[in-house]
Amino acid sequence: MTRFLASLLATLFMWGASHAAFPDKPIRFVVAFAAGSSTDIVARLIGEQVSAALGQPVLVENKPGAGGNIATQGVMNGPADGYTLLFHSVAYAVNPTLFGNAGYDAVKDLQPVALAGFTPNLLYVHPDVKATTLPELLALARTGTLAYASSGNGTTTHLGAEWLFRGLAKVDVTHVPFQPAAATNAVVSGQVPIASTSMPPAVPFAKSGKVRPIAVMSLKRSPALPDVPTVAELGYKDFEANTWFGVFAPAKTPAALLDLLNAEINKAQAVKAVQDRYQTLSLEAGRMDRPTLRRYVESEVGKWGQLVKDLNIKIQ
Repeated sequence: MTRFLASLLATLFMWGASHAAFPDKPIRFVVAFAAGSSTDIVARLIGEQVSAALGQPVLVENKPGAGGNIATQGVMNGPADGYTLLFHSVAYAVNPTLFGNAGYDAVKDLQPVALAGFTPNLLYVHPDVKATTLPELLALARTGTLAYASSGNGTTTHLGAEWLFRGLAKVDVTHVPFQPAAATNAVVSGQVPIASTSMPPAVPFAKSGKVRPIAVMSLKRSPALPDVPTVAELGYKDFEANTWFGVFAPAKTPAALLDLLNAEINKAQAVKAVQDRYQTLSLEAGRMDRPTLRRYVESEVGKWGQLVKDLNIKIQ
């Protein structure tokens, strides 16, 4: 017991010392994608709140390239002092299996700091498609050649649709990759009959009747479209394909700093201005403590990695 108390006091002392000294200079969020991307928008929203709370600027630096791998490698090899953090999407968990050489191990090379929000992926169709439910859509796919648009090769919007169509329902639907907004526009215009994207680009068109939502790919229904059932509800138990946004740090970053940053990023998502903006963007807060987040990221790495292998999907 004495040894335990000594260890606990030492940990609290180190946390207190780090808390008192950190931060004493600007923090950098290195965003894995271009300015204007969903990841970038979330990073800037959270950065404003963290800056106000900690009394230091949070600088957002965009380093797109190789599906986010360039930014990841840069942060991984940078100083482990809490001042340089990676702001990434679910692609962080997918890329090590998807790419021939992503350049990092998603479990060992960085530590998850905080989940900064998520959005379910959504399956939807052009209004002229003769299907209003998932069973009807799958039945239609079995009778002829159909195609679906996604937010790009290797995204969870692509992998989730392949998991549903080819992996579970055993139907062949041709994949047509686009940029996220372009995928939605392709369905609105009738260029492609089906789409699988995250919710932000699709929700306004779903509410206006320009696309017909078929199923939400999260485990629970989305507040943005509460009347749309989940894939899991429709007979595919435990099916979940989300687009999430996370903050990561080099593996050797002190735990006390990571706990502080986790707390501040979680608090930022509870601020009304952020909640209102998330609602506008069809995002949901992703507040988790670090042990829960680590388990979640590891489960995502395992799930998507296995799916990529099973479906033999590769990006060189």
